[in-house]
Amino acid sequence: MIKSVNYKNEKVTFSDSGKGKAVVLLHGFLGSHKIWEQTINNLSTSYRVIAIDLPGHGNTECLGYAHSMDLMAKCVKSVLDSLRLKKYIIIGHSMGGYVGLAFADLFPDHLKGLCLYHSTAYADSDEKKKDRLRAIQAVKANRGIYTKSTIKNLFASKNLKYLKNEISFALSIAKQTGKKGIIAALHGMRDRPRRDIILGLVNYPIMMVIGELDNVLPYDQLLEQSQLIKNKTILYLEHDGHFGFLESTQVSIKAIRKFLRKCY
Repeated sequence: MIKSVNYKNEKVTFSDSGKGKAVVLLHGFLGSHKIWEQTINNLSTSYRVIAIDLPGHGNTECLGYAHSMDLMAKCVKSVLDSLRLKKYIIIGHSMGGYVGLAFADLFPDHLKGLCLYHSTAYADSDEKKKDRLRAIQAVKANRGIYTKSTIKNLFASKNLKYLKNEISFALSIAKQTGKKGIIAALHGMRDRPRRDIILGLVNYPIMMVIGELDNVLPYDQLLEQSQLIKNKTILYLEHDGHFGFLESTQVSIKAIRKFLRKCY
């Protein structure tokens, strides 16, 4: 069921499916709750699954010129508070993982577990920050070209010829993201702080999903980072890039279900 709440006088859209203990899905950059379609259909047979359109994405409005990860986390909290939920597991893909970490920092008592799906607790490097600014200029010049090349880069290069339907699906969602939303997210990701200290502090389980062929986040850096986690689960996808739940759907869902059982 599609629902909405107001946050800072703007509409925030989300889906609410299934019954039981709560699992919150946060999409990545250029995504929406729809990107989780197969994951929602599977998990909602056992859990209550809330998938949120983050600010400037899907059918959620922009909340300003820049969407910090803290702002997005507070937006997520407003949705969960409206549903009167107290405890939940957050699964965040890429940018959604950055939001999940901000949530863990701001609202630590509400989490039963956190999954960083092709995501990192480190801040952008100086070079990556320059890339974000170049991306903003590219979006301003031609949003369509930027969106198409960005989505293709999220899949492992060797999978491009096999996963045309999945790429088309992800691209159709990305095309719904307006120029303002893209730029606001790029600013927010560029300026986010490092939060790796959280990985070693919290007692609840943390899962990292790592793609060996990820063009965005080097797998060796993520493996190194995973050593910081006190209570860890690692899903290593040797044939995938930055979109494991689309590139290896069944393997990903099976691992997520095992992680949810561990958390609850």
